[in-house]
Amino acid sequence: MPAAIKVLVLDDEPFMLRLLERILRQLGMAQVATFRSAYGALYEMDQSESAPDLILLDLSMPDMDGVEFLRQLGERHYDGALILVSGEDEYTLLSVEKLVQAHRITALGHLHKPVLPQALAALIEKWQPAVGENHRVSRMAFGSDDVRAALANGELELVNHYQPKVALASGELVGVEARVRWSNPIAGLLYPDQFINVAETRALSGDLTQAVLEAALEQASVWRKAGLTLELSVNVSLEDLTRLDFPDTVANLAIVKGVSPDRVMLEVKEGGLTENLTSALDVLNRLRLKRFRLSIDDFGTGHSSLAQLRDCAFDELKIDRSFVHGARTNAKLLSIYSASLELGKQLHMKVVAEGVEDRADWEFVRRSACDLAQGHFIANAMPAADLINWQASWKTRLSKEALLAA
Repeated sequence: MPAAIKVLVLDDEPFMLRLLERILRQLGMAQVATFRSAYGALYEMDQSESAPDLILLDLSMPDMDGVEFLRQLGERHYDGALILVSGEDEYTLLSVEKLVQAHRITALGHLHKPVLPQALAALIEKWQPAVGENHRVSRMAFGSDDVRAALANGELELVNHYQPKVALASGELVGVEARVRWSNPIAGLLYPDQFINVAETRALSGDLTQAVLEAALEQASVWRKAGLTLELSVNVSLEDLTRLDFPDTVANLAIVKGVSPDRVMLEVKEGGLTENLTSALDVLNRLRLKRFRLSIDDFGTGHSSLAQLRDCAFDELKIDRSFVHGARTNAKLLSIYSASLELGKQLHMKVVAEGVEDRADWEFVRRSACDLAQGHFIANAMPAADLINWQASWKTRLSKEALLAA
């Protein structure tokens, strides 16, 4: 573990502060600051030139509780990572973890008191800087005016990265999901959560989707000519589902790039059909008639999952990462994951487990007889040029680490 990680520990119990500091220093953490008061911790963060890389946070505190503290971190655009350390029940900790993620803070996990050194060490092992060893990706967010200006000035340079999707039974690479990035001349490489929400307005979504599709289909054609035939997954925005000419646009692009529609999976966010059901069903059914395949993404996170499965014929169901990672040891997550998997199987759909973050997740979803998997344990999204080398190393890893063992 890098000794240079700056750690902030916030807990109102003096004994717990001393215990956590001792464990952290035994783990090699040289920069550890402890606070009994959330106000004191925030004051120190505001005065410091650099924020802590990692925060260990208690939830039940008298002056400002952990949820209020998270709100303050969100308002400060904190871009580090966080571990919850609390005596609260499991369901409460899972719920607060979701709040951490909603504030766009990396949640490494949670620990119950009393804390075991090996458990804390395992969570800290998951920490990593986003860029290099000492720098994080800029978390600068861009509004609609910024995106429109970039588009008007020819500065909206979009690039696709591709995340592998593998078959769990064989480990074989079967497809990739295109994930768009904005190469910004000032802020560098920006990730979707920094601009995608404003880009997916009615005025901009068509340009965004077309740019992503063109680049992805062109890349699929390059891979096919090199002997690598993969299923290509591309996300479709909610606004795209209101554009009645969208199926023709996609079909024409596929013809131009020489890609067969049945090798293209269009992923629809789970809430996508509720905005304008008539237009959405018009668009999705015409896409199916043109032989494109359809996937329901982030399944289980919306309010009308079953209605959407009833109303449209999907080929694939993607179980949201929030129900996959850690489901092996969490009864609530396990129930939701198992029900989603069984539903997909009963409807004769391929089922994808998203968010396979570690070996425990991998082994769990393999034993569950899920079809496909994506996640950090397999690979993060990468530039197209890196995929061939990754595939070779993945094959070696499958054998070396016995990832396909019964």
